Amino acid sequence: MTTAPLLGAGVIVPTGDGRVLIGRRTTPGEPPTWSLPGGKVDPGESFEETAARELAEETGIVLPAGEMRVLAVLLDHELGRPRLTAAVLAPPSLAPAVVTEPHACGGWERLPLDALPKPMFYPSGLVLASWRPQPGVGAPRAGTHAYPVVR
Repeated sequence: MTTAPLLGAGVIVPTGDGRVLIGRRTTPGEPPTWSLPGGKVDPGESFEETAARELAEETGIVLPAGEMRVLAVLLDHELGRPRLTAAVLAPPSLAPAVVTEPHACGGWERLPLDALPKPMFYPSGLVLASWRPQPGVGAPRAGTHAYPVVR
């Protein structure tokens, strides 16, 4: 039996001054980590549409899908099946982020890239590293592959 791959998008929301929006991921059944907004692709959606929808659903921040930019596609097998994550860059925003899913997020913060907390949700670390590599963030493990998008 073949297990279907997971398809998702991680959204980088920069502030324009070296900080990025990051949340305390508290998904039941998983150890707490820090994470970018993001989630699974719905049928018929592009990665940009997924990023805009998930950002709005998780934080209340509404940014147009047309202003989202895919930076890379990342493939990992951490869950024992393929997980494909698009690294999506949103336009800079200082809009207030609210916790709309308290069962999965303990709060949103805007933190400097050079002072990101740990542990980082593995796909979020990969997404951040595809944008601005930082020591110790997004180090790929065996079986992880990054495919930068060339424009």
